Amino acid sequence: MDSLRMIENWPVPTAAAAVVRADGTVAGTHGPADQRFALASVTKLLTAYAALMALEEGAAELDEAAGPEGSTVRHLLAHTSGLAFDEQRSMAEPGTRRIYSNAGFETLADHLAKATEMPFPQYLREGVLDPLGMAATELEGSAAKDAVSTLTDLVRFAAELQSPALLDPSTVREATRVVFPGLNGVLPGYGNQKPNDWGLGFEIRGAKSPHWTGEASSPGTFGHFGQSGTFLWVDPEAGAACVALTDRDFGPWAVEAWTPFTDAVLAELR
Repeated sequence: MDSLRMIENWPVPTAAAAVVRADGTVAGTHGPADQRFALASVTKLLTAYAALMALEEGAAELDEAAGPEGSTVRHLLAHTSGLAFDEQRSMAEPGTRRIYSNAGFETLADHLAKATEMPFPQYLREGVLDPLGMAATELEGSAAKDAVSTLTDLVRFAAELQSPALLDPSTVREATRVVFPGLNGVLPGYGNQKPNDWGLGFEIRGAKSPHWTGEASSPGTFGHFGQSGTFLWVDPEAGAACVALTDRDFGPWAVEAWTPFTDAVLAELR
């Protein structure tokens, strides 16, 4: 895909990108396929997928208590537990505000470790990474932000998100629909969003503006971006997913570069 060559003009030391169709075929790749990059908050997609597996296995339930008083697994996944961004401090009653929270995902991982009687990185490895052949992906640290991976591995994950083999497709559909609709909140790097739509660990594009996806991205587009200059989106209307990895932290350069890049990818897919 010619559009992927746009990453050559990004002001970053190294970048890699790929587009994966809904049937799992790779439409195109550009850049180093096997270089490991820090994922930052794209980690949350892997953590969420492992959480969904625990739910399917019956190790946990969406509406069981987890986190601060009144909060559940559902609240933690949807950033509505009330926990602050990076500390174990409640800022709101559960279900009343969309407060993006690394602490919430770390609390979720701790809860799942107790429920599964297994360290969370091991559960993620055995449940998600190994079955998908994501051998270069590791979680060492926070389940909110400390995974590393490669383009090759995330292409496999992007294919799984579109045609689930590890989970029932209905589970993934539920996770990528808006949970607690109508809640406002801050999308890091892009300001206040009314509403700030989110699923179970997956950010939902909805009508957000500005946004890190494209002007042409469908409202049902879901995924995540990371402060390490990374993103993964799935656009069901386009029938494709896109992964981009860089080794420069998110900043104004990304705000300027990512939207026209995504629009070019979508235009070429059409």
